[in-house]
Amino acid sequence: MTLLAATGLGLLIGAVLGALGGGGAILTVPALVYLLGQEPRDATTSSVIIVGLTAVVGAVGHARSGHVRWRTGLPFGVTGFTAAIAGTAANQYVEPHILLLGFAALMTIAAIGMLAHAHHAPSIHDTFGDGLATGSTARTGAAQLTRPEPARPGTGIAVKVAVVGLLVGFLTGFFGAGGGFVIVPALVLVLGLPMPTAVGTSLLIIAINSAAALATRAGHAHFEWPIILPFTIAAMAASLAGKKIADRLPGTVSTRAFAVLIFAVAAYTAARTLLGR
Repeated sequence: MTLLAATGLGLLIGAVLGALGGGGAILTVPALVYLLGQEPRDATTSSVIIVGLTAVVGAVGHARSGHVRWRTGLPFGVTGFTAAIAGTAANQYVEPHILLLGFAALMTIAAIGMLAHAHHAPSIHDTFGDGLATGSTARTGAAQLTRPEPARPGTGIAVKVAVVGLLVGFLTGFFGAGGGFVIVPALVLVLGLPMPTAVGTSLLIIAINSAAALATRAGHAHFEWPIILPFTIAAMAASLAGKKIADRLPGTVSTRAFAVLIFAVAAYTAARTLLGR
């Protein structure tokens, strides 16, 4: 039963991660705790492996479609690498119920920001990816209007990438999350990326941050491989299907779906944590 449950959950979470560029960890941690019976700290460790490897597979698929902004994603992820180590160390000193309630509060804030952005987002966010024309322009063969990524990002953008990368890296280590529930809003709201590009770039950053968090935990963490392995394999396979879903969704639809997902998991996590005390 555990094998079947882990596989089924992996399929669901992999599809979500591939389609939305985040949400894998915010589903994985509660699923491991409440449905598969792991302790919260063990669940955050399992989540780092599951989400990190799934993000690698998803990022490759999105890169092939031109929806990964490398000059943003790589420095973002590398900047957060050290912060992820610090977050992992801090994780050891926080009570499990506080960890889960903090997780829920942060998800709620991110969801509100994403819904507000979707309401006011300009239509170009639905039309253009990382400098590639899509939608009706591409289908009709009209001249492509591109918005190429600047070869040399300005100082202001570089500072934003560094600051947000440090914050997200810390949260990745602290909550055992790939960070997509924070990375996607940061890329869209702070750095101004269109949703399709934010999804692909987020997966690249998640993979980097997850590697940092795992490296820190490897020497002392407890790994439940009978749960982790089937969960991870199923999630990696499903992320490819999620990518196909993402290709068919307008940016505003993806944004709203991401926000609703975060709200739902935040409410469930908070309720279970408070009622279980």
